[in-house]
Amino acid sequence: MSLFELFLIAVGLSMDACAVSICKGLSVGRASLKHCLIAGLYFGVFQALMPLIGYLLGVQFQGIITSIDHWIAFVLLALIGLNMVKESRSAPEDESPDFSPRAMFPLAIATSIDALAVGVTFAFLSVDIAPAVTFIGVITFVLSAIGVRIGAAAGARFKSGAELFGGLVLIVMGTKILLEHLGFIA
Repeated sequence: MSLFELFLIAVGLSMDACAVSICKGLSVGRASLKHCLIAGLYFGVFQALMPLIGYLLGVQFQGIITSIDHWIAFVLLALIGLNMVKESRSAPEDESPDFSPRAMFPLAIATSIDALAVGVTFAFLSVDIAPAVTFIGVITFVLSAIGVRIGAAAGARFKSGAELFGGLVLIVMGTKILLEHLGFIA
């Protein structure tokens, strides 16, 4: 696998994490370096870890993982999105967005489920896994950190509906993943 092919895979895998980072940034009045690093680290580490796990599992569980990854991603994103929609309708308790492990961990898992299946594919292709997962992690880190900044810039102008919009985006992303894997969307 060429470096360019790996770059395309890394960018493709990181798009969900980048979109979620933009949503997280929407509720930030001003994105700090800490917000960017937290999002980048969570999403980058999980986007690197999942293909490694997939690679190690190899062909043994390919049918099981591939057959349910879209359901797992859909359920996690839908639940997180519904919670964000619900929170957008209640009185704000805290103006700062939730970048705690309790909030970031499920998002990192939900956005990296597809990377698990890619790792299984890497096992078939005999990809040198250490540089591949490092590259994927770094690309995801950078795009996620930038995503928080982009979301924060938009959130400063459109703060009132940011959380509602972010929740709806997550629900749509989860639904899209499900419909793609069920063959309804090409």
